[in-house]
Amino acid sequence: MAFALFLILGSAAWRVAAVYVPEMSNFAPLMALTFCGAVYFRDRRLWLVPFAALLLSDLYIDWHYATHLGYTWGAGDAVIRLACFAAGLGLGRLVAARRSWLNLFSGALGGSLLFYLVTNTSVWAGDPFYAKTAAGWWQAMTIGHPEFQPTLVFFRNTLLSDLGFAAAFVAVMEWSGRRAGQPGLLGRTTA
Repeated sequence: MAFALFLILGSAAWRVAAVYVPEMSNFAPLMALTFCGAVYFRDRRLWLVPFAALLLSDLYIDWHYATHLGYTWGAGDAVIRLACFAAGLGLGRLVAARRSWLNLFSGALGGSLLFYLVTNTSVWAGDPFYAKTAAGWWQAMTIGHPEFQPTLVFFRNTLLSDLGFAAAFVAVMEWSGRRAGQPGLLGRTTA
């Protein structure tokens, strides 16, 4: 339980800290933790860790944006984010059945793309700032609101963090598994 608490607090703190460094927005370990947790954690209760960190950090980030920028997220936005994370969990379960380096990479990449497309399309559909045309959708996907970083920066950070944190998570899990004498992704053991 201490490990789960550490992951919740660490992931939430990382995500909140990015509010103060705009270049780091969306550079967070949460989707990688969700995806890799489904691949590696046998205790399904640990699958809830990223969801708790997401909800905890959302509370602060929502307050910060509303207070400092006058921009608020609604409950529907939170549900969309949770649904994207649930899909990341599903991707992890699919990959767990056929774990390979390629499948791990593809799953992490798929989670990033899914989150980007779904959340930005949702914002485009619900935000009166965007024209409800293909051009308005493209603006939501690339430039976004002028008071924020371009949405392509958010996507770049999401992609880099998902791939980087997933790689680190997989490396630690594979290393610890080999030390315990379990076969790794390539089927070798060190014991």
